Amino acid sequence: MSHIVFDNPKAFLLLLVLLPVIFWYVKKWRSTTAAIQVSDIKRLTGVPTSSKIWLRHLAFALQMLALVLIIIALARPQSTNRWKNVTSEGIDIVITLDISGSMLAADFKPNRLEAAKDVGAEFIAGRPNDRIGLVVFAAESFTQCPLTTDHATLLNLMKNIKMGMIDDGTAIGMGLATAVNRLRNSKSPSKVIILLTDGVNNQGSIAPMTAAEIAKAFGIRVYTIGVGTRGMAPYPVQTPFGTQYQDMEVEIDEPLLQQIAQLTGGKYFRATNNQKLREIYKEIDRMEKTRVEIKEYKKREEEFFKFGMAAFILLLGSFAIRQGYMVSLP
Repeated sequence: MSHIVFDNPKAFLLLLVLLPVIFWYVKKWRSTTAAIQVSDIKRLTGVPTSSKIWLRHLAFALQMLALVLIIIALARPQSTNRWKNVTSEGIDIVITLDISGSMLAADFKPNRLEAAKDVGAEFIAGRPNDRIGLVVFAAESFTQCPLTTDHATLLNLMKNIKMGMIDDGTAIGMGLATAVNRLRNSKSPSKVIILLTDGVNNQGSIAPMTAAEIAKAFGIRVYTIGVGTRGMAPYPVQTPFGTQYQDMEVEIDEPLLQQIAQLTGGKYFRATNNQKLREIYKEIDRMEKTRVEIKEYKKREEEFFKFGMAAFILLLGSFAIRQGYMVSLP
């Protein structure tokens, strides 16, 4: 339900100015004497009072009402929904995405990286009340987007992710540590990292289990996802004839990813195709439902124009009455 609030309520003090104006008008009306004096008014008995007398008062009343509306407009009336406490879902999540060269393998359509971006975007769109951030890693790691509820910006930044932004390699520990750093000062009752990789840790100055210990210390759950089909997969290889795809064995350090998830209270998943990855995100979405109390409201809209227009119409009516029906004799 909407109602009116005022951004400048002090303007209502101007209503006090109207009191002496009304007092002056009443006093003047009572003290007014006839311009023409006669010795006997018996013959005028029964003659109805002219409507112009009442129209004169109506013109003044319209002016006063117009001034009231102008003062209301100066108080800046705004329509808004009533504030109310509602129970909703809301947690802090950092998606940590491997962007190493192997993520271009074509066992996912069109490749692992694009599939991870598409499914990740679907997950973000389904969590409107969450603060979500994005970390990418290869040989190093960096924050692509800090925690935010501006999901439109987040999705644009995710769309711009591509292989080659960082030197090639797989620094799982660095990626996890960067994500932990983004969440360590969070006041949210639930803090989550979704770490997605398709390889084995071979770069970085922080060991993955060290980063996992830090995550545990800050109360952060880590869900790990191994991306890649089982067995052989077509990997892009640069040749003198351009990029060629060669079948190579998929190597994912599943024991490590399982240990990270188990230590932090999360869970390990293996995604072997696009649909399986989508199902994994849906399962994480179901598991991570923290009920929090938030304020729900809608954006305010200015309403002063309506009051100003009504005041103009009333002043126009008052002018018409005075000039059309109450023209004074010279």
